[in-house]
Amino acid sequence: MALKIMAGPLIFALLSAAAGCGALLPSSRQTVQSPWANFDEAKKAYDSIHVGKTSARQLEKLGFDPYTNPNIEIMTYVDIIQKFMFNPSIRMQDLDEGLQQCIHAKTGCRAYSITPGIIYDKRTGNLFLDFFNFKRHIKKTGWKFDALVVMVDDVVVYKQWGGSPSIDAITDTQNPLGPFQGASDMFINMIKP
Repeated sequence: MALKIMAGPLIFALLSAAAGCGALLPSSRQTVQSPWANFDEAKKAYDSIHVGKTSARQLEKLGFDPYTNPNIEIMTYVDIIQKFMFNPSIRMQDLDEGLQQCIHAKTGCRAYSITPGIIYDKRTGNLFLDFFNFKRHIKKTGWKFDALVVMVDDVVVYKQWGGSPSIDAITDTQNPLGPFQGASDMFINMIKP
């Protein structure tokens, strides 16, 4: 009987101690492997590409080679049509000249889509509130680079880039019902007509 009486306070003491211990919260890292360690390196390689001059072999030396570097998607002229002419109101003459060359070349065209980056997710805050889904605080940091390089007959005819040199975002989620929050949403959906 005395053991049962002591177990309750012991569990409460352990949970209270863990409640302030944010170091026990999980974190994650998502890396899209590439030859570039950061955004600036990827942008520098991209800036070395010259429309009308850079060849497929030169692209390989810059790191844009889907056969030796992972996570580079090879696209066809059909993919280019779907990407840039997704709306019937977009006409062929509205496209950049390089994209028009690609579409007219058909099988003589190929493109590389590159999206390297590193994203870190770190959960911080109160372990007890996070574990029981009452309150969750996630900080996301990292970088992401997006590039598209289009070639006709192994010469670059079009290129574009974008991305996020520095990602710094915070997501705060609060669930007043904690672990029962999802159950209440499911119950509400069940009783809706």
